[in-house]
Amino acid sequence: MIFGYFFEKQCFNKRLPIGKLLLPVCLTIILLSTLFVFYLCPENGCAISALTVSQYSRYRTLSKFASFKRLSTNSNQNQANLTPNPTLAERSKKLSFEDVLSDNSSVFDIKANDVIVFLHIQKTGGTSFGRHLVKDLNLVNPCECKKGRKRCKCLRPDSNAKLWLFSRYTTGWKCGLHADWTELTNCVDSVMDESEKTVTKRRYFYITLLREPVARFLSEFRHVQRGATWKSSRHWCGGRTPTSKELPPCYTGIDWRDVTLEEFINCSHNLAVNRQTRMLADLTLVDCYNTSIKARKLRDSILLQSAKYNLNKMAFFGCSEYQKISQYLFESTFKLHFMHPFIQLNETHSSLMRDEIDENLLEKIKKINHLDIQFYEFAKQLLFERFKLMKSRDSNFEYNFSHLGNLGPNEERLLSQQNLETFPEFRILKKIERQKKKLKALKQKKNRSTLYQNKSNIEPAV
Repeated sequence: MIFGYFFEKQCFNKRLPIGKLLLPVCLTIILLSTLFVFYLCPENGCAISALTVSQYSRYRTLSKFASFKRLSTNSNQNQANLTPNPTLAERSKKLSFEDVLSDNSSVFDIKANDVIVFLHIQKTGGTSFGRHLVKDLNLVNPCECKKGRKRCKCLRPDSNAKLWLFSRYTTGWKCGLHADWTELTNCVDSVMDESEKTVTKRRYFYITLLREPVARFLSEFRHVQRGATWKSSRHWCGGRTPTSKELPPCYTGIDWRDVTLEEFINCSHNLAVNRQTRMLADLTLVDCYNTSIKARKLRDSILLQSAKYNLNKMAFFGCSEYQKISQYLFESTFKLHFMHPFIQLNETHSSLMRDEIDENLLEKIKKINHLDIQFYEFAKQLLFERFKLMKSRDSNFEYNFSHLGNLGPNEERLLSQQNLETFPEFRILKKIERQKKKLKALKQKKNRSTLYQNKSNIEPAV
């Protein structure tokens, strides 16, 4: 501090004789110091050169988490470093899986001010899961879902205004279409206040679903190929939406219908690439969608570590490839039970498509989605750890695990209704069967055409 005071007063005070003498010396020192730093940190490789002081402290927290995989939930300093809005954190609290297991007072209470927040990532099975949440839970006060309306009222017992679930099918896309972690954590509290017309201290239980990255990427490709765009998504981050230069579109016109797989892969701005990692990371750590500030390798590292950290802090997450384990973990964590077992789709549209794709294209898909692939491997390990832990605490595990969704009369009543909206997996299975028949017919037609062509090319015997 004494040196800084002397530096400021003497070097830049031209009215003093010593200042005139020291000014060239000081400027030379600054220039040499800058060159020395760039020599040690080429290509923006040093974290401190690419991050602000506050971001650097948060990056160190994430780096520590990446090394040890799991951080103590009692680390208040680490939690504060990763909280995007301190004033919001003081009023509300996000509870993790460890919080729920370690303290009985942290168990979800539907009668209090606890809220489940569903972070819905595209093409992970979130639509089916979201419908199960509003139409398939065995509740004293079930959600009110009127025919022809997408939204349901999921009110607390003995309440006409307070919601216990924040999701697409209850509040709609109030924080943006398919809002990510960065958007939700800065938005949910204010939306809940507005919806309930009161300022309340709440506890939030964040949940999400994940899917094997290549299957998810191919599923999104097919969806976009049919005309989906999600162009109304805000991508709100750092107090603003991204500029057209930061996030340029991959297509011109109203949609990207009939895009080829090669075109879908080659667009460098395609948000389908590493979508799960990006949507679960704190994007403020990497200057949101501005990719010109940080080196690519550093940016990727921060995104991956942040996504792992936030996933670990979630009260629940499931994987599409492990439906039964996911259902058991949800029911055991929240003490809420579904009236129907989740269906494991061993075949999907993307799996059928995958069999038809060239191996080189598949390798390219894996390469560009390298963050999601690493993230999903971490997620699977974490899922199995949670399952093992919950299993060890369940004295009646064998019965409970084998009777998921088996609630006697309630299940029989729902199954007798043949309600495809309640169980969208049935509709998906029917679509897959139709697609399989279509592919089989196309193959037969192709084989017949090839056979006819071969016969016509055979010269008649002399």
